[in-house]
Amino acid sequence: MRNLDIDSLKPNKAGVMAVFYPDSFGKTHLVLILRKTYKGVHSNQIGFPGGRVEPEDENLEQTALRETEEEVGIPRNNIEVIKELTRLYIPPSNFWVQPYLGLLEKTPILIPQESEVERILEVDLDHFLDHSNFINQELSTSYSSKMIVPAFKLNEQVVWGATGMMLSEIREIFRKSF
Repeated sequence: MRNLDIDSLKPNKAGVMAVFYPDSFGKTHLVLILRKTYKGVHSNQIGFPGGRVEPEDENLEQTALRETEEEVGIPRNNIEVIKELTRLYIPPSNFWVQPYLGLLEKTPILIPQESEVERILEVDLDHFLDHSNFINQELSTSYSSKMIVPAFKLNEQVVWGATGMMLSEIREIFRKSF
């Protein structure tokens, strides 16, 4: 397989945040969002809060924090960024995405950004780590039909693609930690 020079494709750059927090009963949750339906390859998909770099962002971590605040209402100063995850290239949208792992000390008040977020999903950590929620799913997209992909079944939603890959890395980090 040949090496792809991704930088030559002039990809857009983005930062996303995987935020974990305790609920009022002390159970740990993860924030995901269901994107609004729009004309674009990531329409109506599950993802992490995050988005494209803006001129005012000092770096991709700042992008992820700003976008998380905008999309789900968590103040950027409340998130402790604990780890940079593996950067991922997304060919259909030509994005280099840098994910981060963040923690909150308290249960946040989550407010979906009306223009971009259809719904916020609060995923229980035990549900996320349960091996039975790792599935193979047949999907059709704008660029392929009836393909079998590894995915997660979380809160009755199928999470796959780049977000699924990021979740797999997070799951492996947790597996090695326990």
